Amino acid sequence: MHCLVTGATGYIGGRLAPRLLEANHSVRCLARSAARLRDVPWAGQVEVVEGDLSDPATLPAAFEGVDVAYFLVHSLGRHDFERLDREAAGNFAAAAAAAGVKRIIYLGGPEPPADEHPSAHLRSRAEVARILLGSGVPTAVLRAPVIIGSGSASFEMLRYLTERLPMMVTPRWVRNRIQPIAVRDVLRYLIGCATLPDDVSRGFDIGGTEVLTYLEMMQRYARVAGLPRRVIVPLRPLSPWLSAHWVGLVTPVPNAIARPLVGSLIHEAYAREHDIARYVPDDGLLGFDEAVRLALGKIRDANVETRWSNAVGRDAAAEPLPSDPDWSGGTVYLDERSQPVEAPPHALWRVIESVGGENGWYSFPLAWSVRGWLDRLAGGVGLRRGRRDRDHLYVGEALDWWRVEEIKPGELLRLRAEMRVPGRAWLEMYAEPGPDGTSVYRQRAIFLPRGLAGHLYWASVLPFHGVVFSGMARNIARGATTRPPGAAGPAPPATPRSPAGPAR
Repeated sequence: MHCLVTGATGYIGGRLAPRLLEANHSVRCLARSAARLRDVPWAGQVEVVEGDLSDPATLPAAFEGVDVAYFLVHSLGRHDFERLDREAAGNFAAAAAAAGVKRIIYLGGPEPPADEHPSAHLRSRAEVARILLGSGVPTAVLRAPVIIGSGSASFEMLRYLTERLPMMVTPRWVRNRIQPIAVRDVLRYLIGCATLPDDVSRGFDIGGTEVLTYLEMMQRYARVAGLPRRVIVPLRPLSPWLSAHWVGLVTPVPNAIARPLVGSLIHEAYAREHDIARYVPDDGLLGFDEAVRLALGKIRDANVETRWSNAVGRDAAAEPLPSDPDWSGGTVYLDERSQPVEAPPHALWRVIESVGGENGWYSFPLAWSVRGWLDRLAGGVGLRRGRRDRDHLYVGEALDWWRVEEIKPGELLRLRAEMRVPGRAWLEMYAEPGPDGTSVYRQRAIFLPRGLAGHLYWASVLPFHGVVFSGMARNIARGATTRPPGAAGPAPPATPRSPAGPAR
């Protein structure tokens, strides 16, 4: 079949596309910027069409000739995500109907009982489902609870809460029943729904083999991870709002995403029917412990395929690049450094591409850590998003508080800041040839201030740049000369490590 995947830069879409290829389907991906899929391993096997679900005029080319269309986008993290998802679903449904698409498949969330007031997150998911089911195109809505897999936001919440807090006071929703499902089973259901009979247009509950409380999930995670049993005391007074801030403080998931996720956990989420088994056999469904074990193995082996943080923000594609000649339109602040390196450019590039996450930022770890905590307190992403892979990066993926904006292998890494600052900021790192087989490391920090606050911000951080950025340039240059060829992770101990990477 000819399949259209929206949300291919996201957690589920980025895993679904290659598996559809493995199932001998042809795949087209809709993306606001084709560059965001340039570096994924399967890029050469799919067709990428640029378009935006918020702009109906860009959609006909994406839907032309499509048999099955997957709706896997979500604006979670935006304050107006309900409106954005409603508009995207409406435009998607209209384009699919106009193009004669034979089936729509949507991955949504659990449906609370009718007598409960749903959270904004679940209310939005249900609204999107109604829009797609009303499109006139046969539609399969898969209602999934917590998804267990390396890199999923739900799994990261569970992992960090359990690993970092041997004793915790928790909200009472930790006693609510949940039916977690492994990400590989979600993908199997998504692929299986492509061949549903034409007369099937409905929602299906999907879940794993066990119904657990969140408290039981934390204890079971601890056991699989080899941690001591956690001391957990549920308390009634902790509201969802306080719970979200607690999650945002302890885990890499920022408050803007933690709030809707926690809001959903106040509802019990387990399958109330299992009709999907009539169409997609569920032989081999993974249990919770095995799903956790597989996820931890992927993390340990640095083999995380996609992560929740790699979904690109809605505004990212429209932001100008520092290389554009007229990009600033005003004041541009620069901090430029260069350092000779007694190693060839390819050795320098290995160090550049490995920055961040557990490998650290090669200068003044305390300063980076404090700045990360300040960003978290301001509602930003902080440093704890880490990196997907210890040594290699893709355009569009998250790297601590940065987003990878451009990579020219062996030459340039450009990062765009996603921290809370009054302006826009980039960090560029270059590996350039030097004389007699050596190289030159060049580093450029760029800041475009927004209003008076932006100018004051730059003035306030300028005294620290001499320490942080000059140290970073020296240590990256040193790392290129001391890191063994092919070695994973940071340079040997002469290079400082940052303590702010993700827990293991």
